[in-house]
Amino acid sequence: MSVRARVDAWVDEAVARPIRSLLVVYALSRVVAVLAIWVAARYYQSPAGVGHLDPGLPDMFGLWDTQWYRRIVTEGYPIPLPADPETGEITYSAWAFFPLFPGLVRLVMATGIGFTASAVVLNLVLGAAATVLVWKVLSFSGHAAAQPARERLAFVAAALWCFYPATGVMVIPYTEALAAVLIAGALLLLMRGNYLGVAGIALLLGFTRGVAAPLGLAVLAHLWLRWRQEREAGVAPFAHDRLRIAVMVLATGVSGIAWPLTVGYLSGLPDAFFRVQAAWGQRPDEGPFVLWFSWAWEQRGLFAVVVMVALVGTYLALVLGRHGQWIPLEVRMWALVYPMYLFAVVRPITSMWRFLLLDFPLAALLASVVMRTSSGGRIVEHWRRRAAVVVLVLVGGIFAWSCGLLPYVPWHVTPP
Repeated sequence: MSVRARVDAWVDEAVARPIRSLLVVYALSRVVAVLAIWVAARYYQSPAGVGHLDPGLPDMFGLWDTQWYRRIVTEGYPIPLPADPETGEITYSAWAFFPLFPGLVRLVMATGIGFTASAVVLNLVLGAAATVLVWKVLSFSGHAAAQPARERLAFVAAALWCFYPATGVMVIPYTEALAAVLIAGALLLLMRGNYLGVAGIALLLGFTRGVAAPLGLAVLAHLWLRWRQEREAGVAPFAHDRLRIAVMVLATGVSGIAWPLTVGYLSGLPDAFFRVQAAWGQRPDEGPFVLWFSWAWEQRGLFAVVVMVALVGTYLALVLGRHGQWIPLEVRMWALVYPMYLFAVVRPITSMWRFLLLDFPLAALLASVVMRTSSGGRIVEHWRRRAAVVVLVLVGGIFAWSCGLLPYVPWHVTPP
C-alpha cells in the first residue's frame, strides 16, 4: 500500500471514529503547545521577568493574568477596592477577573495539589471537552445549507481549532478553555431546543466572560428562524416553549450584568466593575470601534485603516458567503457578532489573539477554504495535503505566539 493510500485510510478511519480521533489530535496539539512554551521559557523569557537566572516551564505558568487568578484563589477579592493613594482613583485589582474559573480551580485544589497543577489539569480537561463540543456544534445539520461532507468538514475544523496559534492559553491558568466549553455547549443546546440548559449556561458565562451580547444575538437569530418556520408551517409559534424561552432570554440578559452588579453590591460602589476595567485601559464609553480606527491611523495612516477594513470585509464575506453556508445559522451569528463585539469594546491589545480563540467558527471557514472547491459543491481530492500545510503553518503560529507574546519582559510589555 502506498503512503498516500495509508494516509487516506487513516483519515477515513479517524473521521469514522471522530471523538477518539479528535482527542488524539487534541493531545498532540497540547504537546506542541507545551513544547512551544518551553522554548519560550528557555530562549525568550528574560530572567528579570521571573526573578531568577534560569527561567523554566513552571515560570511561564505563573505570568500575566495567572498571578491575579492565583491571588483570587488564595486571598479572595479585596474590599475595599484598591485606589491610588494620591488621586483616589480606583486602580488595578482582582475585581476585573470573573470568579467561576478560580472557583473551579479551588475545587480541584481540594484534592491536595497546588494552584498551578490544579489549573493546568482543569484546563487540559476543559480543552478536551471544548474540542468535542466544537465538533458537535459544527456537525449539527439543522439551520444550515445541505453539505454531504459535513462530518468531515466538522472533524477537520475541530482539529484545526486545536492548533489555533494562541491555543497555549488553554494550557496555562487562563479562562479560555472554560469559556470555550460554555459557549460551544450553549450553542449546541440552543440548536437542539434545550432552552433551560442554555439559560443555565448563560448564567455561568456571566461569571466567566463578558460575552452575553453576542450570545444573546445568537439566541435571537434562533428564535427568529423558529418563528418564521413555524409561521410558514401554520403552527402557533413557540407553542409549549414560551415559558422556557422567556427564562432563556431573561437569563441571557442577566448574564451581561451579573458580575458588574455583584461587584457593585459587594464593594458598595455601583460602578466599581467599570471603574476597575477603566484602570486596565478598557474604555468602551469612548465609542465603538473608535480606539481601533485611531490606533490604525496612528500606525500607518489611511493605509492601515484600509487594510483593517479590508480584513473585516473579507471575514464577513467568508461568513456570509458559500464557505459559511454549511455552518448553522446560530453559529454563524456568533461568528459575525463576537469579533465585532471585541472590536467595538476592547482596545487594541495583543490579547486579541487569544480572545479570538473563542471564535471557533473561524476554523470552520478555514476548513471549508482548504477542503472544498471554489463553488463549495464538493471536497477536492488533495484536501489532505492542503490541510497538512495549514497545520504546519498553525504550528509555526503556536511557536510565534508563545515566544513572542507569552514571555514577560518588564521593560517591553506585550501581554498574551
